[in-house]
Amino acid sequence: MAAGVALSAGLVPLAGPAAAAPKVPAKPTAIRITGQFPGNKIIVQQAERDDLFKRLLSEVNWLANTAPTTSAPKAGKTGPKFVVTVMIKDKATQVYDLYPNAAGGPRAYRPAKQPTGKRQAGWFYGRLTMSESLRLSGVPLKPKPDVVTGGIGGGAGQEVAADETNPVENVNHVLADFRRLFLLNAAVLIVILLGLAGIAYLIRRRV
Repeated sequence: MAAGVALSAGLVPLAGPAAAAPKVPAKPTAIRITGQFPGNKIIVQQAERDDLFKRLLSEVNWLANTAPTTSAPKAGKTGPKFVVTVMIKDKATQVYDLYPNAAGGPRAYRPAKQPTGKRQAGWFYGRLTMSESLRLSGVPLKPKPDVVTGGIGGGAGQEVAADETNPVENVNHVLADFRRLFLLNAAVLIVILLGLAGIAYLIRRRV
């Protein structure tokens, strides 16, 4: 028994202190949008509007570690600017300038001065959904239902549930359009063939 106690006591120092658990980085909890619109500021909290928060975060979160993809647009071709700030509680972590109506498609700009340190400034091609994401947040922009699955209702700041769309019905519409186009082409082809047959018949009678 004494030997066992001594052996156990000798093993305790070898174990050492328990390793500290790795620190999990805090995740964004809110997104702030500022610009030239009534109120000049919109804050979307994840706890209150999780789907919209995730949608907005997807518009800018990829810009943090991506190299610039384009040059600055020509002066006067950017359209209105909206500053999007990713926040953890009340602390800003990322800041980007979004131009949803820029000529040639949406653009995003990453300023060199970031809340977490200096980064390479640069311009990026934004996602085609940028305008609708901002509009759903309450920014007064024109609806662009063609870039959102199932379309969007009228009015700024309205959200659309994913289950409001019916993919089977959409496929049926596409097939119906294709069927009408096929029948129209077939009808045109029949008319042409009848015309050619009539011309051939007249030529044969004269010969």
